Amino acid sequence: MFDRPVVLLVNPAAGGGRALKVLPDVEAALRARGVTLTTERTRSLEHACELIAGAADAGDAVVTLSGDGLIGCAAGILRGRDDALLGVLPGGRGNDFVRVLGLPRDPVAAARALPDCEVRRLDVGDVAGRTFIGIASLGFDSDANRIGNEAPSWLGPFAYAYGALRALAAYRPATFTLVLDDGSVIERPAMSVAAANSGAYGGGMFLAPDARLDDGLLDLVITAAMPRRRFVLNLPKVFKGTHVNEPEIEIRRVRAVEVRVDRPFDVYADGDPIASTPVTISCVPQAVPVLCPAA
Repeated sequence: MFDRPVVLLVNPAAGGGRALKVLPDVEAALRARGVTLTTERTRSLEHACELIAGAADAGDAVVTLSGDGLIGCAAGILRGRDDALLGVLPGGRGNDFVRVLGLPRDPVAAARALPDCEVRRLDVGDVAGRTFIGIASLGFDSDANRIGNEAPSWLGPFAYAYGALRALAAYRPATFTLVLDDGSVIERPAMSVAAANSGAYGGGMFLAPDARLDDGLLDLVITAAMPRRRFVLNLPKVFKGTHVNEPEIEIRRVRAVEVRVDRPFDVYADGDPIASTPVTISCVPQAVPVLCPAA
């Protein structure tokens, strides 16, 4: 069990208010395990950043009860700090980072398990100075994420699939130019391009099933242009990661990639827009100490 006090950050809006509903039981579970706990409700992203920095400066562990967006914010503040410690509990709609770590997706069960976790230094991704912990993507994903973020909260983890189907009606492939860190250049029409630090996004869609959080690399996933009907037929395969066997999917392992497109796109990561094209996306190895289930 780790022996430092915990600042529990709660995003009241996360998961359509789910985080607040489970908060009392999560607090009780942590205190029952002997955790010294202070709970803070975030009012905005700026407020969250202040709370995270203050907790780290005081030597406290930061634990988020939220979706992936707040986790990415915390990782950005704690990135590069050897004295930091980050823990995560599922409180959002998708909870993909928790899913990939292997923590229980029930927030109370995850809270009970957290004190038994071990500390591992995990990689993060960087887009134009902004940190992400999951997958940064653009192209078709830009439209799908925007629509998914506006979807009704009752859709839960299926909001991205809903966004994908809605976006498909109007989307036309773009021409991407990708300059890899080894100097090679890929130029082709594509539906989307994604740089994956983690394996999953969109509420359990395993876009990059072989991505690892501690290998110092990003899995670059290129989804080639294809007819709408074929895209729809392939979409369910992403939930199992079997889409990678389709001829339209190409995956490269990179440390960094420069992305240019023939029309502008927002880059989405951890559920939020964080940059606009053109961009360079890179991996920052062993950037954040994170509480992870014991191997």
